[in-house]
Amino acid sequence: MTALRGKDSSAPMAQPPLLQLSDIALTFGGDPVFDGLDLAVQPGDRIALVGRNGSGKSTLMKVMAGLVEADRGARVVPPGVSVGYMEQHPDISGFATLGDFAASGLDPDDAYRVEMAAEGLKLRLDTPTDKASGGERRRAALAKLMAEAPELMLLDEPTNHLDIQAIEWLEDQLKTTRTAFILISHDRAFLRALTRATLWLDRGVVRRQEQGFEHFEAWRDKVWDDEDAARHKLDRKIKAEARWAVEGISARRKRNQGRVRELGKLRETRAGMIRRQGAAAMAIDAGPKSGKKVIEAEAISKSFGDRTILRPFSLRVERGECIAFVGPNGAGKTTLLKMLTGEVAPDTGRVSLGTNIEMAVFDQNRSALDPDLTLWESLTGDHGMRVSGKSDQVMVRGEPRHVVGYLKDFLFSDAQARAPVRSLSGGEKARLLLARIMARQSNLLVLDEPTNDLDVETLDLLQELVADFDGTVLVVSHDRDFLDRVATTTVALEGDGKATVYAGGWSDYRDQRAEAAALDEPARTAPQKPAVSGKASAKAPDPALTFTEKHRLDSLPAEIERLEAEIGKLEQLLADPALFTREPVKFRKATEALAERQTRLARCEDEWLSLAEKAGA
Repeated sequence: MTALRGKDSSAPMAQPPLLQLSDIALTFGGDPVFDGLDLAVQPGDRIALVGRNGSGKSTLMKVMAGLVEADRGARVVPPGVSVGYMEQHPDISGFATLGDFAASGLDPDDAYRVEMAAEGLKLRLDTPTDKASGGERRRAALAKLMAEAPELMLLDEPTNHLDIQAIEWLEDQLKTTRTAFILISHDRAFLRALTRATLWLDRGVVRRQEQGFEHFEAWRDKVWDDEDAARHKLDRKIKAEARWAVEGISARRKRNQGRVRELGKLRETRAGMIRRQGAAAMAIDAGPKSGKKVIEAEAISKSFGDRTILRPFSLRVERGECIAFVGPNGAGKTTLLKMLTGEVAPDTGRVSLGTNIEMAVFDQNRSALDPDLTLWESLTGDHGMRVSGKSDQVMVRGEPRHVVGYLKDFLFSDAQARAPVRSLSGGEKARLLLARIMARQSNLLVLDEPTNDLDVETLDLLQELVADFDGTVLVVSHDRDFLDRVATTTVALEGDGKATVYAGGWSDYRDQRAEAAALDEPARTAPQKPAVSGKASAKAPDPALTFTEKHRLDSLPAEIERLEAEIGKLEQLLADPALFTREPVKFRKATEALAERQTRLARCEDEWLSLAEKAGA
């Protein structure tokens, strides 16, 4: 597969591209990030943008958004086409609340879209911007983009800081949208569900495959195999030609200068082949075994003021288990994790740790990393693992290693060793923290959101290491694929302080929860007591609805009311006879939105009538 030069010329193009980049070149004072890059995005495209951390994915997306100007080349967006970009670090200065930021630039008639997106993303729009966390800022940026509904959405890690329920909501929204989009994400399940094409950024070259992320790894491996075969073939040819140049008869060399020049060109070609970056050389040493019992919690609970985080809960963790903790943001997953490891005391009950425990902790806030220290100092400073008396070596699982060599194992360059931690990307900070953790022996790994910002290859390796770790693992994650691959047990915190233990990973938990709900449903038909003295029984008959159906029946009126309100606003907007000629794009989008909501309203009304009849209402 060669570098992408737009779409396949043989493919039909019924409409002009929404975005076209031609001969893009960009450097940041060093090696080129891109050189001669061409690509086109068509209406309806659903594209995964993949590549290693540091390969330039976010930079490429900013070039697409027009936020970074290339050194050479052209960016073309047709008149009337809008391109929206969700930044990882949005600038919300100048706005009083997150709602003000999310609604900025929107027509007042479209402000309801912000509220819809905020509800799905679990975002409080009245949060003051000066008190908003990084995750809340990103959700506000995502709500703003969803409300703007541009023709092309550029989404850079949209699932970071979302819990699984919000991720599934976003997934459903993107499945039904007609808007084209490009996604950067580490969430495999999210990418598999949504994408129909893949852009692969690798060593400054962009390749495109007209298949979704599900087929990416097989395609990547084939490209790499073909590269290895071509490199091996070229090496053999150079070796043979070099032998001829040394052993050839002098009298014939004059007549074969062309062959000598060709050898020089072969060597130039070989030198120009950029070796791909290997996988991070991560390894975990479980060290001495812990006792069979690692953690035992008996009837522990926790509250903060009037808010109940955990009702009395018991759990026994044994050596070799991988326990996953799942639930909405704010449900108390991290607090429970800290109670189990002894960092936070429970209000009631007790927690006991087993014997010979050596714990290593990866926390979601990366608080173990000082942003003002260099990577070198992070490993060898007061908080590092310096070999006694030596400032350039670190102890790695009992053996001294030079700090630069160890950093290279985690894909850091020589130049980065003296760079400050604050200069690193999110994925690079995660790798540095993993480097600190994996330098020491441990038999209990505590991983709080370890998958955020990791590229696909590093995430693959982390999954393998956790799955093969000869110790015990406690993990909090919203990555469904990761949980399915590593978890032996799942603890679900579902709100109101309730925690339930399920066997297996995320998919197993969902299946068991559905089965449990079905068993708890009231009987579909129940024998009725005979009427007393000719009067109706005082007890009403049990409803014939399942628990899920009853919940749906209760929630439908609010959904119908919301759809009716949206339809009213759209009809009011379209009542303007000059809208079509004045703003044709807005007219088209409003017309499509009206048709879609009318269809949903009819479907909801039919569903409500069916359920109401079934309930005997």
